[in-house]
Amino acid sequence: MALPLAARLRPTSFDHFRGQQHLVGPHSPLRLAIEKGNLHSMLFWGPPGTGKTTLAQIIAHSTKAHFSALSAVMAGVKDIREEVSKARTRLLEEQQETILFIDEIHRFNKSQQDALLPFVEDGTVHLIGATTENPSFQVNHALLSRSRVYVLKSLTESDLQQVLRQALHDDRAGLNDLQKNLTQEMQDKIVSAADGDARRLLNMLEIVAERFHAQQQAFTLETIEEVLKQDYRHFDKQGDVFYEQISALHKSVRGSSPDGALYWLCRMLDGGCDPAYIARRVVRMASEDIGNADPRGLTIALDAWQALDRLGHPEGELALAQAVVYLASAPKSTAVYNGYNQAMADIQKQPSYGVPVHLRNAPTKFMKNMGYGKKYRYDPEEPGGFAKGQIYFPDELGEKRYYFPVQQGLEIKIAEKLEFLRPSNKE
Repeated sequence: MALPLAARLRPTSFDHFRGQQHLVGPHSPLRLAIEKGNLHSMLFWGPPGTGKTTLAQIIAHSTKAHFSALSAVMAGVKDIREEVSKARTRLLEEQQETILFIDEIHRFNKSQQDALLPFVEDGTVHLIGATTENPSFQVNHALLSRSRVYVLKSLTESDLQQVLRQALHDDRAGLNDLQKNLTQEMQDKIVSAADGDARRLLNMLEIVAERFHAQQQAFTLETIEEVLKQDYRHFDKQGDVFYEQISALHKSVRGSSPDGALYWLCRMLDGGCDPAYIARRVVRMASEDIGNADPRGLTIALDAWQALDRLGHPEGELALAQAVVYLASAPKSTAVYNGYNQAMADIQKQPSYGVPVHLRNAPTKFMKNMGYGKKYRYDPEEPGGFAKGQIYFPDELGEKRYYFPVQQGLEIKIAEKLEFLRPSNKE
């Protein structure tokens, strides 16, 4: 059976690897270390299709290390021990080092991760773990501390254009006929649909090629759009139109539809989506769309994530359902979200103004002599617990306002308090 296009065209050197120039560029720390033979254990964290497996294979090829691969979905402690035994024999008899690549390492439980520790520590294997999840949360501290974490980013459209052009002109792909008939507009459509995922792009291209060779009539942009629309599920690792589903879940919560939120939650879980990914998104919803209108929403979302982590599948998923129903039913406010975005936008376009002297801490005598903190008024000791007229912005800016509470939930009370304090602050 023929290998998928993505496997046939997998790059074998840093120079042919697309994207991740911060890792594989000519003067990047990772590439320099590997080219000098400084092999070490590492964790690759990034979205699907960004080159984690390919990069691990290139590193093995560059260092002449043996490449062994396990999937955390299928492997257990027994498999780890077997690979370690082979690696030890290889090291003693052939003086060849081993890279043990573990895909989706975040799916290993604590005991499985602990089983790796002694062999990573004594150099029997060099671990390369690939994960789409934040290793700070999903990899235990002992293993994390023995590995360097490298963050991979979604490929840019420019990166994907390079991948596409390379595939169309590579004899191994057998796409010469398609290349002659694929307009730039059609290529742009495929690149856009790939959404930063090189593997997804190549899988889509393969489907397009199959349709092209089976098509009797003229191949048009509309044909490409129809192919992408109909066949999206074939190359979406997370299930049926994954990113559209998470959008539907988020908008159901935002739109106060607990029923719609439950429906899309269950669609995603049924399609095989990692519940931990949903838990992170639910926490984001609690801050972005509910905010201080009901601060309990964030607590409930975090509790659901913790319950999921402790109970696992499928018991913990009920906690996710409880959280999305609560958030969908809660009062909504984007006041914090909007205020944060506006403050960040201001900061990014303004100079780095100094902290006002009265707000600076003075832990040393020298700083006290400089007047740091001298005119600061300690609010709890002021009448009403509020230091009227005290300024908290850089002198160059004056007072700014970013947070505008809405007339929903607890923010009604917050707004009342702020409206009481602001005039007092001007007295």
